[in-house]
Amino acid sequence: MHRLFVAIRPPAAVRTLLRAIMHGVRGARWQDDDQLHLTLRFIGEVDRHLAEDIAAALGTVHHPPFTIALNGIGSFEKRGGGALWAGVTPHDELKALHKKIDQACQRIGVEPDTRAYLPHITIARTGHSAGPIDALVEASGVLASAQFMVDTFYLYESDLTPSGAIYSIIARYPLDPR
Repeated sequence: MHRLFVAIRPPAAVRTLLRAIMHGVRGARWQDDDQLHLTLRFIGEVDRHLAEDIAAALGTVHHPPFTIALNGIGSFEKRGGGALWAGVTPHDELKALHKKIDQACQRIGVEPDTRAYLPHITIARTGHSAGPIDALVEASGVLASAQFMVDTFYLYESDLTPSGAIYSIIARYPLDPR
C-alpha cells in the first residue's frame, strides 16, 4: 500500500524563513526541511495500481502558475494533539488548483475530498504536553514572506515511522497556462 498526498514544495528561501521561527514551544515536534510542504490534496492509502492511475490522472491537470506568500501563524487543535502552521495568501488560486486535483482523482475512482480546504504549511506537531504558542507568535511577529511563484506541484508518498513521517516525491507536475 502507498500513502499518498499532493503538495507544493516551498522554495528554499521560504523554508529557511520557516525553520528560523521553529522554536520556543515546549513539546512541539518541529518539521524537518524535507517535510515542509503545502498540501493540495490528501489521498491516503492506495494500492500500487491506483497509485499509478493517480499519477497519470494528475498529469491531466492544467492550471496557470501563480504567486502566494506566507501570512501568519496559527494552530489546529485535535483530540490527541494538534499542529502549528504558517498561513499563506491569497487562497483563490490554491483552492482552484485543489479543486482540479480533486476532480482528477475522482475521475479515476478516488472518493472526493469533503473537508474544507484551508491552505497552510504545517511547521510542528503538538501533543497535549505542548506549551502555548503565544511566545512563538510574538517572537516571529506577523509572519510574512515575499511572494513566491508556484509553478509545480508534486505527488508525494508518506512513510510513517516511529520517529516521524518520511516524505518522498513520486512525480512532478509543472503548471502551465492551458
